[in-house]
This record gives sequence, C-alpha cells and structure tokens, in this order.
Amino acid sequence: MKKRNKKNKRKTLKHALEIIKPHKKSILILAILSLIINILELSRPYLFKIVIDDYLGKGIYQNGILTLKIIGLIYVGVVLLSNIIDFIVRTATNVMGENVVYNLRNKLFKYVEYANISFHDKTPTGKLFVRITNDIEDIATLFKDVITTSIKDIVLIIAIIFMMIFLSPKLSLVVLAIIPVCFAVVFCINRVLNRVYEKSKNIKTKLNTFLAESIYGIKLIKVFNRQKEKIRECRKYTKDYYNSRKPTGLLEGLLPATMDILKYLGITIIVVACANKWFNISFDVGLVYVFITYIGNLFDPINSIIENTETLQEAIVSIDKIYEILDIENDLEDLDDGMYITDLKGKIEFKNVWFAYEKDNYVLKDISFTIEPHQSIALVGKTGSRKNYYY
Repeated sequence: MKKRNKKNKRKTLKHALEIIKPHKKSILILAILSLIINILELSRPYLFKIVIDDYLGKGIYQNGILTLKIIGLIYVGVVLLSNIIDFIVRTATNVMGENVVYNLRNKLFKYVEYANISFHDKTPTGKLFVRITNDIEDIATLFKDVITTSIKDIVLIIAIIFMMIFLSPKLSLVVLAIIPVCFAVVFCINRVLNRVYEKSKNIKTKLNTFLAESIYGIKLIKVFNRQKEKIRECRKYTKDYYNSRKPTGLLEGLLPATMDILKYLGITIIVVACANKWFNISFDVGLVYVFITYIGNLFDPINSIIENTETLQEAIVSIDKIYEILDIENDLEDLDDGMYITDLKGKIEFKNVWFAYEKDNYVLKDISFTIEPHQSIALVGKTGSRKNYYY
C-alpha cells in the first residue's frame, strides 16, 4: 500500500487544526487541569515515602508541626481533589466531542444537500452514509479519548522523570536507561500498526458502504432476484476485513507484553541497584517504594498512548475521507442563482439534447421530444428503477 506523502500529511494536519480551532481554549484549560491532576497523583506516593522514611523508619509520630494524622488527611484531600478535577475533565471532554459531532455532521449534511446531481451520481449513497455517521464518530472519539488524554499522558511522563531525578539522580539514570529501548520498540511496532490500521479502515469503509446500499436497496434486490450475488459480495467484504484485522491481534498483544517486560525489568533494576548500592545509591525503603510506584505510573501513560494509536489512525483516515468531499467546491450549487418563473405556459420541447454527469458518459444522447400541455411522459433507465416524470 502506498505511503501517505508529505503533502497529504500537511493537508490532514491543516484539516485537523481546522476542526480543533473552535475548541483550542477548552483544550488549553483541560491541559492545565490535567497537569494539576498529574501533580496530585505524583504527590501521593511521595507522601508515602515521607511517612515510611521520616516517620515509621525513625519510630516517630510527629516531625515538627506535621503528624501522621495530618499527613493522612492531606493524602485524603489529594485523592478527593484529583478525582473531582478528573471528573470535570472527563465531562468537559465528552461535551467537546459531542460538539465536534454536532458541527461537523451538520456541515457535511449541508454540503450533501447543496451538492449537484453529478456529485450524487458519482458518489454512492452508502459511502455518504458512512461519512456522516462512522467517520464523524471516529473524529469525535479523537477528542474524547485521544487529544486531552494524550496531553495528560505526555505531561505525566515528563513529570515522573522530573520527580525521579529530583529524588535520586543516580538511581534515575540507571532506571531511565530502559526508556530509549521502550520508545524504540513502540516506534517500530507502531509503524507497522499504522499501515495495518489504514488498510483495515479503507476495507471497513467499503464494507459499510456495501451494507448501507444493500439495505437501502433491498426492494430492488428482491425485485431482480439478486440475493445470492449480494450474499457472495458480503462474504467477500467481510473476509477481506477479517484478514486485514488479523495482524492487529498479534501486534496489539505484543506491545503491552513488551511494556510489561520492560516495566518489571525497571523494578528489578531499582531493587538490585539499591540493594547493592550501585554508585553509592542509598537503600531507603521509602525511596525504593516511590521509585517502584513511579515506574508503574510511567508505563501506564505509555500503554495509554499505544492503545490510542488505533483511534488516532482511524480518525486521521476519517478526516481525509470527509475532506475529500468538503474540499471540492465545484460540486456545490448556488440555490439563489437562476430565474424565478411565476407564470409558466405552453409546451416543453427538447431538440437534439445531449447530457452527461461525467465527461463522455452520456445518459441522454441526441434526444428530441415534445411535451404538450397537461401531458405526462416518463424517462426510464435500463433497470427501470429511476423514473423522472415531466408534465
């Protein structure tokens, strides 16, 4: 399959920014709230470290004005506050996603209504149905599950690395040595996954188009006894889609498994480095606990970004498909153009009329006829399914 060139990527980015633009303030506010959530989440294991090393390890209950009871109340407050903010972020993200659906679906439907006959002649109805429903939902999912969560995940990764370096630079350097390996694995597998997702998305579009058209045209299928042919077509499309999805099972399973191996390798390195006092690293129980917790927290957002890869890829393909339609302004009609006829009298006469929706593909060839007042005629296509009546 051909790779998307730089020009297509720039067009996709331009269209994505066009969709994002009305919501940029909301996204910025959500990003700031996500940063606050990350800070609160990172403070929780740090509070445990303080309790373990500065209180329990020394057998004391109070250190200055802080007691274990006060630290416990701070911990509860942090948990409550982070969950309240997280609830606000999730709710606002869902609302933003629904706004995207509302605006984009209305825009696309308006285009379809204003498009000329030649556009509808060359564009299958099922394809339009898929664009207005499935493709727009994919883009909404991009807002609900990817944009804000990815911002949160990226900020969390940076914050965790900063906290680890702050607590123990030496131990951080030992542990973070596995991060380049992690990103190299993710990069390699994702490159393959992106190609698989794009191919699968294209086949899925063909399948959905076929299903929509077959269901809409079920009466005609029965009239012309085409059921067996349609069943064979359906099997072919579903088999193609099934085969296109098979590699994703292996790749999607390989990524989390690799991440788990690297995570537990990191935990092992922490314990071994502290136990053997590599580079004079101190073996404080609280330090070991907070580093093990941070390693787990570090791989969670990486896994989340990986899981969002398919959603992102499907949304990118959907953006391209939708704007393949919206970018073509030549198909739009000016409904205010033309002449208003208030008093129509007399007959209608066609003399040597040729007409084609596309270039030389003529549907009328040198047609001549006359429609007298109060007379009705019909032009019938090859199948008899399209009839246009003139009075």
